[in-house]
Amino acid sequence: MAEHVVIIGSGPAGWSAAIYASRANLQPLLFEGTTKPEMIPLGQLAFTTEVENYAGFPAGNIRAFVESAVSKDRHWNLPPAPKGHEQDGQPHYAVQGVELMELMKQQALNFGTRVVGDDIVEVDFSGQPLRVKPANGDWVETHSVIIATGARANYLGLPSEEAYKNRGVSACAVCDGALPRFRNKPLMVVGGGDSAVEEATYLTKYAERVYMVLRRDQMRASKIMQDRATSNEKIQLVKNRVVEEVLGDDTQGVTSVRLKSTVDDATEELAVGGLFLAIGHTPNTDFLKGQLEMNDKGYIRWQQAFRTYTSVEGVFAAGDVADDYYRQAITSSGTGCMAALDAERYLAGKGL
Repeated sequence: MAEHVVIIGSGPAGWSAAIYASRANLQPLLFEGTTKPEMIPLGQLAFTTEVENYAGFPAGNIRAFVESAVSKDRHWNLPPAPKGHEQDGQPHYAVQGVELMELMKQQALNFGTRVVGDDIVEVDFSGQPLRVKPANGDWVETHSVIIATGARANYLGLPSEEAYKNRGVSACAVCDGALPRFRNKPLMVVGGGDSAVEEATYLTKYAERVYMVLRRDQMRASKIMQDRATSNEKIQLVKNRVVEEVLGDDTQGVTSVRLKSTVDDATEELAVGGLFLAIGHTPNTDFLKGQLEMNDKGYIRWQQAFRTYTSVEGVFAAGDVADDYYRQAITSSGTGCMAALDAERYLAGKGL
């Protein structure tokens, strides 16, 4: 018997879709991925420390709430509570990425969502019922599919960069720029496109100064964005350079970055408190093998404004896999809700 709805992905969009689909009695089946970097269980927020911009989770004694809400058999997955913000002997901090995702997962489980820890490696959207193929199982038939596989930030691939992720290396200024570790310090943004200018401009609200590292002697950004960068007294362009190594220590995290010239063998070291990568994102859509219409960046294209419809009837897309603009946890959750409602109404219209 075909499923009512299969959800692929386990970030904010996937779990929000699961919550709404479960409450609509659709008995959703969610594939949360395994350990691949692009399809890690709990999504990209599993790589994030404190999340200060998700509405409804102000700093407080978060750990006590998380431990009371999340099943004890998953407490092993909770990261250590941050230190240094104790009040009355209890940890006091903003919710961490893993904690927030475990809470979403628990909420979906409470309403009956079924979860499979496997990757979907292939789909067949050529007719009804739709079919999806797990890596370690047989084809699953379903009347509707919600794709919530997200997008992953592009990194430089340096071992030192990997070592300091979440300790001064970030790929999202809006997510992390306001954290105390970055305030009133020189920061560095790698990239020369519009997104890099947006990231650098945002960081000037908190940073002492922002270095923009450009591989070439000019920016790729549009003229208006170039003007925005060059007219901001806090932004300093560093041209013809690439990052060679991220430097730091276990106490402070990132303390400096060593740059290498692209025109000669010169190197230089700049003292910074953080490194922000703004060199694009890659949507996690390889498994679709072109069966859905994409935009020019490879993101799933919604076919109608304010609807999560894709180019195939019964297939819906939510979160960063269809959003190359906002890419925030809260917007992903919102579109996850929308996708579940769209799926529910689609199924009702089919009498399913």
